[in-house]
Amino acid sequence: MRIADKFEKNKTVFSLEVFPPKKFEDDINVIYETLEQLTDINPDYISVTYSAGGSGNTDNCGKIASMIKGIHNVEAVAHLTCLTNSFADIDDAITKFKGYGVENILALRGDINPTVSAKKDFTYASDLVTYIRKNYPEMGVAGACYPEVHSEAESELQDILNLKKKVDAGTDFLISQLFFDNEIFYRFMEKVRIAGINVPVEAGIMPVTSARQILRMVDMCGASLPRKFSMMIQKYGNDPIAMRDAGIAYAVNQIVDLIANGVDGIHLYTMNNPYVATKIFESIRTLL
Repeated sequence: MRIADKFEKNKTVFSLEVFPPKKFEDDINVIYETLEQLTDINPDYISVTYSAGGSGNTDNCGKIASMIKGIHNVEAVAHLTCLTNSFADIDDAITKFKGYGVENILALRGDINPTVSAKKDFTYASDLVTYIRKNYPEMGVAGACYPEVHSEAESELQDILNLKKKVDAGTDFLISQLFFDNEIFYRFMEKVRIAGINVPVEAGIMPVTSARQILRMVDMCGASLPRKFSMMIQKYGNDPIAMRDAGIAYAVNQIVDLIANGVDGIHLYTMNNPYVATKIFESIRTLL
């Protein structure tokens, strides 16, 4: 089924994200165990990341998505990037995804990779959405959005106009980049709705469980850090267990506030950590 059909009034969609292990065959038992624990949460769906550097991870992404849906009976979303792919590459990837029973795709441009040349068939994620809608209308399509503005956008206005173009091309729903300040997300949502973007938007939440992790995440996506978050890192950053528990508590507080304010959905970036994901879900399950 299309994930978009899961968004209903008086219900908050709750989803998870996982990524394929670097050495899929060597780490197959690890991903089996991870999925076993994550699917016990019974999320509305689980998304599986896909390499930005070409089609090398199509099989791994598809295999994991197939496990999620076929073995665990949870809907799956496969990530698909287009910048370094041709029309034929995309056709091949979607054919494989469909063979694995995957019915939903997260359409992404993909990061610029200096070691992999961009191809000329696709320039933006909106191009990929348009292509999927034209050639694979049966597929559900999700898109990404950026509460703190995409790093390559010239301005916030340009970023929202580009998002509108992607939605108008046929995107069913959106998943936000991670953020740590809910007020930033609320201001973003106000502007998005004024722009006429009316599809459901899931809030992307990253539970930070180590000081090293946050430095890497901020460097990658540019998320700003509220004072209370920075104070948490300073106080507990050198104590792994305390930092883990504080990170879980911070994510739970974010989610409680988001649900109370009527968010369409929560998308939890699990970092393949079932313990953290389970602890968060146990704290919010009655709110969903």
